[in-house]
Amino acid sequence: MGIIQIRDVSDETERILKARAEREGKSLTAYLRDLLNEEASTLTLDEVMTKIAADEPVPYDPDFVRETMHEGRR
Repeated sequence: MGIIQIRDVSDETERILKARAEREGKSLTAYLRDLLNEEASTLTLDEVMTKIAADEPVPYDPDFVRETMHEGRR
């Protein structure tokens, strides 16, 4: 596992993050690690758009769409 060190965090930010970690019953390190893991696992808009652009196009058939919508209303 890697090590990340962040310098020059304001006292207010540190206080808030420590309080949030405590409310969740976690150490500050565990709380921040969870935040970073969540952030890293969420695609950015650019990543989503790149993924969409790489996907095969879906053929569009208006009759199929109407039929599917009609069946869904039953």
